[in-house]
Amino acid sequence: MDEIEAFWERAKRSADLAGVPDYTGVNPLEVLRPPAWAFGATPAQADTLLRLVLDGTKTATASSAADYEVEGEALPERGTLGIVLDGQGHPRALVVTTRVRVVPFGEVDAAHAHDEGEGDRSLATWRRDHQDFWQRHSPAGFSEDMPVVLEEFRVLHQE
Repeated sequence: MDEIEAFWERAKRSADLAGVPDYTGVNPLEVLRPPAWAFGATPAQADTLLRLVLDGTKTATASSAADYEVEGEALPERGTLGIVLDGQGHPRALVVTTRVRVVPFGEVDAAHAHDEGEGDRSLATWRRDHQDFWQRHSPAGFSEDMPVVLEEFRVLHQE
């Protein structure tokens, strides 16, 4: 069993996903392993942002809606599970999405910037850092009116 699969087995027991009822009698949350991913674009960013998640500071994230389209992925939805990896690819947390909004970059609010937990947690810093990130790393690039996926989450299990 690989490391992510072993983590998933421990995490789904810890998070009691088997106890969530489903009308079919089989809870798909327990059966299907969620995707594993890391925050940021570099191992250092992944580790820095993961630390904020694990200590409870970071409870939200933002991504370019256009990047989902470019990569052929569906937008996250409430209830989406994810296994968060550290910068070396080791699984460290199981998170569940609790809220998703898509808004233009210029309409991201101070509350969301604060919940992302990065830097001084201000909206000005959030805007500067995210513009820089998307200009450097986004396949779809950056524009002032680009749609941004604002995702809130909570940790169900961490190691």
